[in-house]
Amino acid sequence: MSTRASGPTGWAVFAGTVLAIVGAFNMIYGLAAIFRDEVITTTGGGHVIVWDVTQWGWILLIFGILQLCAGLALFTGAEWARWFAVVLAALNAIGNVGFLTVQPIWTGLIIALDIIVIYQLTARWQAVDPAYYEGYDEATRGASSARDEATRMRTGL
Repeated sequence: MSTRASGPTGWAVFAGTVLAIVGAFNMIYGLAAIFRDEVITTTGGGHVIVWDVTQWGWILLIFGILQLCAGLALFTGAEWARWFAVVLAALNAIGNVGFLTVQPIWTGLIIALDIIVIYQLTARWQAVDPAYYEGYDEATRGASSARDEATRMRTGL
């Protein structure tokens, strides 16, 4: 019987961490949009556009909370959390494209992180099989025992 616990693979943990960070960024971005709700953009023709982003701020705040929860759920290795996270990351990337003119660097960073999360959850996902860990323990028991015995003989401990 194995003493190792099964859990998500390294890529799932990475994607969950990045998604939780993106969710936190969106919560900060949403709060900033709520508290500073008017943004001024100038066009090349000398025109000025005043944007009211209060509603977008509330949407981002709620969406960020969902992303943070989905990122934390990925740590369990659950299949539903994987697909929920992919959908949230895709919607977030698409939704932020329209705001590249308001905050280009910040929004570009969020979109890039969303794409990384989608890649990690679709191309790198591996189901966790507890039997793998049990087989691993059985296969390496002899090698580690022999190595331990050789170390004891050499050091006299």
